[in-house]
Parts: sequence; structure tokens; C-alpha cells
Amino acid sequence: MGLFDFFRGKKESLDKGVEKTREGFFSRLAKAILGKSTVDEEVLDNLEEILIQADVGVETTVRIINRIEARIARDKYVGTDQLNRVLQEEITDLLAETDSSQHKNFQLDNLPKPYVIMVVGVNGVGKTTTIGKLAWQFKQGGKKVLLGAADTFRAAAVDQLTIWSQRVGVPLVSQGMNADPASVAFDTLKSAVAQGSDVVIIDTAGRLHTKIGLMNELSKIRNVMQKVIPDAPHEVLLVLDASTGQNAIEQAKHFTKATEVNALALTKLDGTAKGGVVIGISDQFNIPVKYIGVGEKMEDLQLFNRGEFVSSLFSK
Repeated sequence: MGLFDFFRGKKESLDKGVEKTREGFFSRLAKAILGKSTVDEEVLDNLEEILIQADVGVETTVRIINRIEARIARDKYVGTDQLNRVLQEEITDLLAETDSSQHKNFQLDNLPKPYVIMVVGVNGVGKTTTIGKLAWQFKQGGKKVLLGAADTFRAAAVDQLTIWSQRVGVPLVSQGMNADPASVAFDTLKSAVAQGSDVVIIDTAGRLHTKIGLMNELSKIRNVMQKVIPDAPHEVLLVLDASTGQNAIEQAKHFTKATEVNALALTKLDGTAKGGVVIGISDQFNIPVKYIGVGEKMEDLQLFNRGEFVSSLFSK
């Protein structure tokens, strides 16, 4: 497979991954502007409702509508035939304001070694699968990867990560169920330094029933890791299930309060019409979406590119 074929396949996966969101959004938009020639107050009211239905979120929807109103005032005339283009440009610009991700590929160019990623998120969002696919992507990029099984409250979590480590062919540090998560993280980083690993990915427990307990546990893990690598973790990756829409936003609120999340992964975009949540979460929390899951295959975990995402969302 040539480089062009690879990127074409990646774009096709993205197009298919947002298909349900795109179809739902544009079918409603077509009805909203039926018989209209200009973007008037009624069209904007309908657009606002459509964006909220796509789970963009109220705050972000209002921001988008305000931008379009400013555009109409500036340009004096915006016809409904131009609305798709204007909306696409405004959403792209909105996403650009939070696009501060540290790397644009799986090569980890000019970043610390080992690059430590602590993964957080509730159970059931695809956290372990995301870790496995991330490990595969980094390994495909020629990186030496080490996993740490610090979600020790569920036997299934350790077992699932073990299966993924074997499937991908990367080593795993595990102390089994009920082990101290901070101890697992400490051992993982010690091993990474000793083995010369390029990237370390550490799983953590996804419990929201006690926010204080969650905060204390994540703080302890961070403090212990910093005894080995002072600036670890370099990335705190929050994994969210896009298909849960506004519930994903609620989870983001809890985890951003509990720890210093600086990257987001949105999974299961291919199974939902709520893909607008990517826009809302990125905007509301001012945290870059770094990875998106658009299918079952290993390569369907993609680095988020705002231009490509919006282009796929608006492609006919």
C-alpha cells in the first residue's frame, strides 16, 4: 500500500465514521431551510435546534449562532445556499481555538522519552480498547511501548489489558487485582526507564461514585510517577464515549475537576448520530480532542484533525 492509499483509506474511514451524524444533521438542515432564500431569524432558530439535537451542546451552539449572526452583519447577505460553507468555516475556526495538541502523528517528535500517558475515564467507554489501539499505532510507528495495568479494582480490566498487550505484542506491567494502583504505576515507569521505552500508557480505574476518592487516587498515582520521572505524566488522556452525547460532557466535568486532563479521545463515533459532541466538548473544556474512534479496526483510532473532521461532517 502506498502513502496515498493509506491516507485515502484513513479519510474513507473517517467519512464512514461520521456518516450517521452527517445524515441526521443535513436531513434536518434541508427541512429547516426549505423554501427559504436567506438566512433569517427563523432559519437561525431552526439551526440552533439542529445543532443541539446533534449534541453540540447549548453553550457551543449559542457561540456558533452568534458567529454566524456576526458574519451575516459583516457580509450584509448570506443566502441559504451559502449556509453550509459558512457553518463549516465557523465550526473549523471554533475547533482551531482549542487545537493545541502536542503531536500530530504517532512518532512523538521532539517529546520526552519515555512519553508517559495516563488514561482516565469511566468503565464502558472503550478505555481499554483505546489503550490497545494506541499501543498498536505507536508500535507501527516504530516505538517501544510499555503498558501499565493500574486499574486494579476490576479483575476484568487487568485481564482485558493483558489480552490487548498480547494481541498487539507489547509488554505489560501488572500486579493483578486489588494491587495498589500507584505501586503499579511506579513499577511501570521504573521498567520503562530500565528498558528504554519510548512511550508508556497507564490504565487507571474509572469510578465516578466517589469524586473525592477518584481525585485522591489520581493525585497519588501522579505523585508516585513523578518520583521516577519528575514531569510525568506528560499526557492525561480522558476517554469518552461519543454515543452518550451530553453524558460524555458530564463525565468530562468530573474528570477535569479530578485531574489535569490535557487531551481527549472520543470513541464510538461510527455508531452514533451524536458526533456533534466532539465540537461541544472541545469548545466547552478548552481541551484538544487528540484521538477519535471511527470503527473496529486498529487503524480506526485516528489522530484528530479538525479540518478533516469538519470536511467529513459536511461532505455530500
